Amino acid sequence: MLNIARIAGDAILKVYRTDFDVYFKEDMSPLTKADKWAHDIIQNGLDNLTPSIPILSEEGVNIAYEERLAWERYWLVDPLDGTKEFVNKNDEFTINIALMENTLPIFGIVYAPALDQMYWGRSNVASYKIVNNGSSKQILVKSQTINPIQIAVSRSHQSDKINKFISQFDEYNLIHMGSSLKICYVSDGSVHFYPRLGPTMEWDTAASHAIIKGAGGELIKHGTNKPICYNKENLRNPEFIAGNFDLIRSLR
Repeated sequence: MLNIARIAGDAILKVYRTDFDVYFKEDMSPLTKADKWAHDIIQNGLDNLTPSIPILSEEGVNIAYEERLAWERYWLVDPLDGTKEFVNKNDEFTINIALMENTLPIFGIVYAPALDQMYWGRSNVASYKIVNNGSSKQILVKSQTINPIQIAVSRSHQSDKINKFISQFDEYNLIHMGSSLKICYVSDGSVHFYPRLGPTMEWDTAASHAIIKGAGGELIKHGTNKPICYNKENLRNPEFIAGNFDLIRSLR
């Protein structure tokens, strides 16, 4: 699985290092040939590895909810998360691959090829970051708050809701980051929280959700004590906060 992600990452970097064209989908989100190349590599790799497990990918075919509802296990893939970061060439884009069981992720890989950062984990078991010498180091979310509070925020999406969330802290640092790396930085204890009070899709979060669960954290639906779930008829996620569950419960 890690090898599939690396091969897809190599293909993405070949495009990244050129003067590539940018296209736009119907919703005006950007698209490049790197998205398509990575999708094809990941789909072929997964088809060879687990031919009986279906794949739901952002760049794949649209699969009807009635068909998805019968799936017990499936792969949920975003072949290039953070296309805006890719287009702006700030290196903060990722490949997200998650194995889903019913409505929850059970395994996930997040690979940032330009940064050569690889995270992977199994929900409720353990999660890891591959460090410079190639070994896997176990990661854990922060379990205590110590000022200043470290908060991951999006480079591409700021809002009054985010500003209101931040205002409850007397001392804080904002770490601006793109793609699913924000959840990974919560997972490895680099930051305390990542509030996502705007739109995301299921393929944006599933892989990093598995990783943060393996690291002792959660993605909690904003305003509740419940984790977000997947394979809904509408694949848009609710607003959520990533972090240690007990720390999230202490927030306003």
